[in-house]
Amino acid sequence: MFDRRLVLAAALVTALGACAGDAAGPKDQDGNPLEKLTVVTSSGEHEFWVEIADDDEERQRGLMFRQPLADDRGMLFQFPNAQERGFWMRNTPSSLDIVYVAADGRIVSIAKHTTPYSESTYPSNGPAKGVLETRAGRMDEIGAKPGDVIRHPFFGN
Repeated sequence: MFDRRLVLAAALVTALGACAGDAAGPKDQDGNPLEKLTVVTSSGEHEFWVEIADDDEERQRGLMFRQPLADDRGMLFQFPNAQERGFWMRNTPSSLDIVYVAADGRIVSIAKHTTPYSESTYPSNGPAKGVLETRAGRMDEIGAKPGDVIRHPFFGN
């Protein structure tokens, strides 16, 4: 009888842990929690759940070999400093909007509707500390443009 109660208690703790994990928000394909990010435009505040790419390996892999992103999903590339950046679409099967972001969270530039699998470089045209990738066309849908603000703890806002 004692062993049965112990097994039931362990199952309950596991189930409660799984529920608590779901309450914390969505997760990426590897089970890592996604972080909330807000794009503030003249049309309002638009929330996204983003994967974080904050080391060299994650930044190099990015969204390669991945299915198209949902409307409320993205990837935020975090760099230690602000400088000219350039991204490409090598091994990336779906078109993206690439949003270059200054250290203060202001949008520097947006490369819209990038070409899948292209090895052409999409330049930032100004110093960027972060880069947000979303589904192609998403930035037009929310009216995002250079000078608008991206809110996320990485940008200190």
